[in-house]
Amino acid sequence: MGLQPKNVLITGANRGLGLELVKQFLRLPSPPKTLLATCRSPENAKDLNDIAAKHSNVKVMKLDVAQHTSFENFPKLVESFIEGEGLNLLINNAGINIRHGLVEADNESMMESYTTNVIGPLLTVQALLPYIKQAAISSTDTSLNCNRAAIVNMSSILASIAENQNGGLYPYRTSKAALNMLTKNMNLDLKSEGILCFCIHPGWVQTDMGGPNAAVTKDKSIAGILDVMSKMNGETSDIFVDYNGKSLPW
Repeated sequence: MGLQPKNVLITGANRGLGLELVKQFLRLPSPPKTLLATCRSPENAKDLNDIAAKHSNVKVMKLDVAQHTSFENFPKLVESFIEGEGLNLLINNAGINIRHGLVEADNESMMESYTTNVIGPLLTVQALLPYIKQAAISSTDTSLNCNRAAIVNMSSILASIAENQNGGLYPYRTSKAALNMLTKNMNLDLKSEGILCFCIHPGWVQTDMGGPNAAVTKDKSIAGILDVMSKMNGETSDIFVDYNGKSLPW
């Protein structure tokens, strides 16, 4: 069948991997009917706004996942766009990478990382869960997959405790490890309701966050991620994988 969710929401969609996700979803043989692309400052998201001007199914929305007040009217606005059909796929992509070591890490950098990388995805899921459940219930498909109802959290191999051989990066590593636990909990709590939850490592990607010397291009990373999404299912697949579909250790 391939990847063809009807209604999709992507956080942090104004640049980097988020913007590339928007571009490649639009290039699918069956693009989403509604693609909700959120960012902190839509008025400054020129590239995203240019895409939305050319594609009527793309809706640019304001959302700062690090500010709980940003969620107050957000669910109702989402509901107005999806028109009672439910939200099939939520991609929690928004995040920050504060690269402090043992000496530099402080209360501010740790809390900022945890707020954005862990609490932000949690609040986003809580705000949109009724619509994700609606998608799961209304689907004629009874299997777990990204076309029916799914939550995908953008994680990192740097969150892996088993693979950590170098230390450092305290705010980023620990917050992404917490995101992995959040994902595991959601997977267990929502599987019985027909909702697939997993986290994915996009690779070391050439973005503002990854830097110009990174090993993987945005195009290759996101193409891989979409392919993984098309194949993931709750019965047979691991829930911490990379953009090639390789299972990663916690």
